[in-house]
Amino acid sequence: MKVSFYTLGCKLNYSETSTIASQFVQAGHSVVPYGEDADCLIINTCTVTENADTEARKIIRRTLKKSPNAFIGVTGCYAQLQPEEIASIDGVDAVFGTKEKFEILQNITSFDKIETPKIFITEQEEITEFNESFSFEADSRTRAFLKIQDGCNYNCSFCTIPLARGGSRSMPFDQILPRIKEIEKSGYNEIVLTGINLGDYSNEHYKFVDVIRLIASSDVQSRFRISSIEPNLLTQEILDIVLSSSKFCQHFHIPLQSGSSEILGKMRRRYKVQYYKELIQRIKEKNVDTCIGVDVIVGFPGETNQHFEETFTFLEELPISYLHVFTYSERENTPAKEFENPVTYAVRKLRTARLRQLSELKKNIFYTSQLGKKKTVIPETFNEQTGKWNGYTENYVKVTFEAKSSLIQNPSVVLLNSFDGNNVQSTFESLQQTIKREHMKDYFPILIS
Repeated sequence: MKVSFYTLGCKLNYSETSTIASQFVQAGHSVVPYGEDADCLIINTCTVTENADTEARKIIRRTLKKSPNAFIGVTGCYAQLQPEEIASIDGVDAVFGTKEKFEILQNITSFDKIETPKIFITEQEEITEFNESFSFEADSRTRAFLKIQDGCNYNCSFCTIPLARGGSRSMPFDQILPRIKEIEKSGYNEIVLTGINLGDYSNEHYKFVDVIRLIASSDVQSRFRISSIEPNLLTQEILDIVLSSSKFCQHFHIPLQSGSSEILGKMRRRYKVQYYKELIQRIKEKNVDTCIGVDVIVGFPGETNQHFEETFTFLEELPISYLHVFTYSERENTPAKEFENPVTYAVRKLRTARLRQLSELKKNIFYTSQLGKKKTVIPETFNEQTGKWNGYTENYVKVTFEAKSSLIQNPSVVLLNSFDGNNVQSTFESLQQTIKREHMKDYFPILIS
């Protein structure tokens, strides 16, 4: 049987889709790219915003139109929260919840079209098992994503993720290093640690700092990047290890959500604005080149113009590198949906646009500050038209540099020369302990005399 997958949402979803796909392969089926003819199509959904739900429905209907005779299964966070809504779409054959996404082959014995859709859902309070998942970026086998934590025990007033994912649970500590070594052996030079609430990793008496310490003291050569981590869980000990170890990328993504302490309180966030400011300052004092990304939600109920200006000014003055700006979206079964004084959609849109403009400015300032410095990039993709490779430095600067298409995709040192508004144009300096200098002419005839 030919199986195809479509994934929406976060990197964790992509990682889990990869795991599901491997189950089908192990069962003797073949996985084909989405868009090619397939007997079975599985759509992995997201539900973080109303737009995510809308996009999921659009993809489901598009898939049904293109492949009306194929078995259509839908899973993911949207499927967990709104299974009946999805099952009501004519042509959907099965809906699988958070737990059941890893049990598709056990639940479905025949992938023929079904007259009445089947729904496989476990209530979120019963979701207690951790399912490991791993994936890589399709366009470049250089960066791998390893899920070591899932679910969330927090109760932010705007968020449905705990309802969709269940409570916090983690990968067994003694499995982490062996799994990392398997991934490295497969040829990956960068491993991204992922989770729904990554900093809340907990297994027996081990915490996230123990994972960081384990990696820092290991003989693994791959570099590690930490995905989004809550500010209240980014302890000084974690900072000290990450910012002093060559194994970790100097890059943090730290959700803020609002620069107003009053709005943070309504959001039920676990920190104050002053704490967040001091955290960013401590990071920059330790390593000024550290890239810091920030999540922000605009248009939260009760967010006045004054609240928004507080957020804008706070972010404008912080030495951060970029923003991920989310327009607030009402979510069923969340306290915030019932809050008074909703912000109009027109105002939400305007505020979103302003912060996205600020994000571009912050990125430009950060990229420009890196010019003249030498950084390590892992070549990811090659552009045949320009003859250049692109990739990201350890501190998340997107660079391009000239080299032959036959370049070995190992860590390379580059000199950051100029910024064109999108990428930093760079010059190759050396491969990092990968090939001898006398062999470099085979890969860099223009740059090596």
